[in-house]
Parts: sequence; C-alpha cells; structure tokens
Amino acid sequence: MAPPSGWRREGNLPAELTSFVGRERLLATIRQRLQESRLVTVTGIGGVGKSRTALRIAHQVGPQFTDGVWYVDLSRLQDPTMVPHAVNAALGIADQSARPEVETLTEWMTPRDLLVVLDSCEHLLDPCAHLIQQLLRDAPHVRVLATSRQSLGVQGEQTIPVAPLLVPGDDGGESPFVNESVQLFTERACAVLPGFTVDEENIAAVSELCRRLDGIPLAIELASVRLRALSVEQILTLLTDRFSLLAGASRTALPRHQTLRAAIGWSHELCEPAERLLWARLSIFSGDFELEAARYVCASEDLPAENVMDLISGLVEKSILLSSNERAGVRYRLIDTLRHYGKEWLDKLGETDRVRRRHREYYLQLAERGEHAWSGPRQVYWFGRMRQEHDNIRAALDYCLSDPAEARTGLELLSSLWFMWVACGFAREGRLYLERALHASPQPSKERCKALWVLAYVRSAQGDTSAALDAAEACATDAVRVGDSIAVILATKMQGSAAFLQGDLHKATALLGVAIEFHRSGRELNPGLLPAIVELAVVLTQQNELTEAESLLRDCRQLCTERGELWLRSYAVWATSAIERMTGRTHDAVQSAQESLRIKRHFHDVLGAVLAMETLSQLAVDQGEPARAARILGAAQANWRLFGLPQFGSPFFGTEHEACVKECKRLLGDEDYLEHYQQGSLMNFEEAVSYAMGEIDPGEVTS
Repeated sequence: MAPPSGWRREGNLPAELTSFVGRERLLATIRQRLQESRLVTVTGIGGVGKSRTALRIAHQVGPQFTDGVWYVDLSRLQDPTMVPHAVNAALGIADQSARPEVETLTEWMTPRDLLVVLDSCEHLLDPCAHLIQQLLRDAPHVRVLATSRQSLGVQGEQTIPVAPLLVPGDDGGESPFVNESVQLFTERACAVLPGFTVDEENIAAVSELCRRLDGIPLAIELASVRLRALSVEQILTLLTDRFSLLAGASRTALPRHQTLRAAIGWSHELCEPAERLLWARLSIFSGDFELEAARYVCASEDLPAENVMDLISGLVEKSILLSSNERAGVRYRLIDTLRHYGKEWLDKLGETDRVRRRHREYYLQLAERGEHAWSGPRQVYWFGRMRQEHDNIRAALDYCLSDPAEARTGLELLSSLWFMWVACGFAREGRLYLERALHASPQPSKERCKALWVLAYVRSAQGDTSAALDAAEACATDAVRVGDSIAVILATKMQGSAAFLQGDLHKATALLGVAIEFHRSGRELNPGLLPAIVELAVVLTQQNELTEAESLLRDCRQLCTERGELWLRSYAVWATSAIERMTGRTHDAVQSAQESLRIKRHFHDVLGAVLAMETLSQLAVDQGEPARAARILGAAQANWRLFGLPQFGSPFFGTEHEACVKECKRLLGDEDYLEHYQQGSLMNFEEAVSYAMGEIDPGEVTS
C-alpha cells in the first residue's frame, strides 16, 4: 500500500486520465492570475470542465511549489462542519488531538510553499470561504485554486469563468477540423470506436453536433459514446429532434444549463429501463463503490442481483459510470453531475429512503465484518478497505444522524468502527460523530455503552485523558443500569488507559490488571485485551518490574502472531525494545524498535511511528551516536505535529524525551545539537522513517 499522501513531499495530485483539449488562452489566464493572487476560483455550469481545467493547471504549475500541490475533492462531502477535516485528510495530516482542526492546518501550512486545489465548493460555500480566509491570513506561502459554480466571496479572490469550448463558426477564420469542440469529440470518439476520423464526409455533421451541444464538454463526451451504435449523422438527427421539442420546435438554442440537462436526459432515455433504474439507485453512493455493494444496495424484485453486473457494464460503455482497477478489485463511480441527475430520478421514483436504508445496512454489515476480522491475518486489507470506503461510511453515518429513528443504529455503526477511528487515523472524526450520536441517544442501552467506551478509547488516542475518563465513567454507570458486564470491564480498561497516560502508575496497574484477568481465559482479541496487556507492560516497566512486563509482552506477541494481528503487535514489539534497552541488550532493542517501525508502515499510524523513533533516538545515544539521535529527535518532533500533540501530552512520554534531549546536548553542545536537530526537522515523514530505519543517510534527504 502506498504511504498516505501527507507522508510525501510532492503532494497528492491525481493523474490526468484523459487528454486535455484546447483552452490554451484560458489556461494561460489562470496561470497568470495564480501568480498575481493567492486565491483563484474557477467558475462555470456543471459539465463545463471546471475540475478538469483545474487539474490541468495544477499539473502545469506543480513544479513551482516546493511543498507540492494538494488536491481536495469536496463533491462527496455533505456535512459542512467536516470541511477542515476533509482538507486535513487529503493532506495526510494525521492530527488526532482535540485541538481545533483549522489550527492544525494553519500550523502545518505556515512554513510551507504549496498549492491547495479545493474542487467542488458550491454546496459548501460558507465553510470553504471561512477556511480559505484563515489559511490565507495565517499561512503566507499557501495559494488556493478552487472550483465552484459561483464565487466564494473571499477578499482578494480572482474569479475566472470557464466558458464552453469554442464551436465551429465562433472564429470565422478557423478551420472546423482544428476547432476545440471538434477535437474533443474526435478524441473521445476514437476511445469508443478505434479508427474513427473526422473527414470531409462527416465534418459538417460533427460541427453541427458540437454547435447543438453548445461546446459543453460533458455533453460532447456523452454524445460521442453513441458512435458504438449510430453514425454521426444519426446522432445529430436524433439529438436535433429532441432539442427542437424542448425548445418549442424552433431553432433557438436552449440555455446552456438546459442544453446539458437535455444531453444527459437524452443519454438517460437511450439507456435500457433497467439501466435507468440502476443509475438512479447508484446515485446513493458517495464516491466510488464495488460490485458487491451495488448488488446489495440496488437489487430488488424488479432488478435481480444477478443482472447488476451486466447493467453496470452497460452504464460503463455509455460513459455514465467510470471504472477503475484497484489492487482490491474494480471499483465504479458516477460523475458528479450524472450522480445528481440520478438522485433526482430516485426522488421521483419515491425510492430515496428505501435505498438509503439499504446503503446504511450494507455499510453497517461491512463495519461489523471489519471489526470481527480486524485482529486477524487480513488486518492490512481492512485498514485499506475502510479508508477506501470512507466517503460511503460518512454518508451512512449522516443518514443515521439525520433520522431519530436511526439513532440506535447509528451508535451500532459508530462503535463497530472503533478500529477505524483509533487505528486508521480518524480519531478526530470518530469523536465528532460519537459525541453527536450519543447526544441524540441519551437513554442507557447496550449500544450506548459500547459507544461510550469507544469514545473513551478515541479521546485517549487524542491525549484528552480527562474527557476519556468522563466517557469511561459514564459507560460504567450505564452498563450497571442495563446489566452489561462486558461494558463494565471495558470501561475499567479505558479508565486504566487514562491513568497510564496521566502517569498514575499504581491506579493504571490495578485497572488494567482487572481487564486482562477478565479476558485472559477466552484469549479474545478485542480492544479490552491486547492494548491492556501492552499498556500494563509499559506501566510495569516504569516500575522496574521488568521480568513480569517482558512475560506479558511475550504472551501478547505470541497471541498476535497466532492470529495474524499486526497493528498491536507493533506496539508490543516497541514496548519490548524499552525493556531490552534497560537490560543492556542494545542490539536487540534496536532490532525491536525498527521492527515496530517496519510494521507501522502498513498503517497510517503516525503516533506509533514517532514513538518508535523516539526510542531509536534514545538507543542512538546509548550507541555513542548523539548526532544521529539529535536528527531523529528533530524528525520525530517535527512530525509529532502530524499527530498533533507532542509526546502525546503525557508526562510519561515527555520525561523520556527530555532526558534524551538533555544527554544529546551534553555530548554535542547546544550549537551542534541544534544543527543536527534542524537537519532532522527538515525531513518529511517518509524520509524520517527511512532514516530511523537506517535505510538512508542524512545526505540523501531532500531539503
């Protein structure tokens, strides 16, 4: 799996999957405006090519930005409060602390020279405008390129409208063969009908077709697909007849937004009835989806599941659906404009609520499958899978939180996703959803109890120990009321975790020990067992109970190995390295810390990675390499900000860190220490991990 985007210096810009035709003057204008202004908004009607134009510009100007170009797709986002989070996630900033997200963004961006592309802002104008204002004010080297159907209204904004492509006749001196609308039609036609050419015999029909479609790229692309079954002349005749009816049997051109709707409507009518029905039902998905999901959500008596694959293939051939080959299989998505059209039809059919429930059911089942499989041999698969399904998970949660009748189901879905919130880099988002769902379901229940201990887990992962204790205590109280003994023990475990982070070692020992004893007989793999073992082992290590601590970790690693669990095994190996260091086994300690770091590369586990790096800096001092230790410290401290709270906000981790810094300064002197520390702080995360692993030398780091 590729590293998360924020671990790379160059950005996360998507590849250009199709050729870009024409618009040289527009591109030059946008490039010039980006030089003059820090915010440029590209506006225009749906289907006119705003996103594609912004992507072309971003690729052209990318080399000008030292810290890359970062693309944020907002088209799938429904909740306006999630805009800062969506930007954080796109940039790969894994800050899961409790501080405001905008603060995280501005701190991360302030020293950087980068371009942010915010795509599809029109349904989130106010939150986008507020976020952009703050970023431009606080991060002086950041520029923003936005796309929207209307301007954002931000001071200093340069708005550039994207007009449709020129059509034959717009430039009296231009040959129709080099017209950009004709060129687009030709290129897309060749993709569906290899060998297609525009010649003297069909140029008149192609030109008229482009004129009838007003040069709107999406309309032209939809029309070109018809060449599989029709000639250009036949397409033009059918389209002209349809448009004439819409325009009142006159030759007057339709308004451009109506031209696009007419072109989409024509494509809709040319689909088979079952394809039209599937198109409407697929519009419920947010982002991309797999065949299994489409079958479950969209199938019914009038649309058998066994027919869905053939219908999807038909929609792909008609360019209604886009398909992409991922490592885990083929995934599909509707172009945003076509998804909105499908939703309108779903509403007209009166099926929106039913299909949304099916969508929610599918992702609840998926979350439960992921929860049960998380601590097994396919853990890395589930990490990638749930990150891939993030948009649809959000849509399912939004549905649950918008309907009081779905509140309890929302708690089930949220608490089943504990591993996504804690282990996949979404603690901040999980906390937001959990708190909203718990507020909507105040009555004690087993579902509420589970959500409360998951919330305590998430808050601990953020370093917010007092809030974690509040949730754990509320869980314990509710669990007694509803007779949920499992929740009582899990609440006890979460109280122990908070005590551990607060440095109350005796309290942590007692509480974590209770959780471990409760689960030991069943050797279950869940949040109540394995984390408690690692945490208790760390607490015992601090109390110099090294033999018992190492025995616990050995048992934990063995259990992880038996089940194929990797994520928590990496923490157990890291904790073992501390014991090995304390008992003089320096070589073994380095091997263990690096093994932990190696495993963490499979996950977006910034916290665990920087903890391992801190340990490796301490070991470098032990090995007489204070300069190397200082560089690792610099890299770790700079990259703690990707997590958000240096040293986890815990006195336990802070004490170890300060001791290492003090020893480095004693050995190197303050001036040399600062020089090496600053060298390390320039590393991005991928470079920092590679350096700590001993895979690269300082000279190989890109400054």
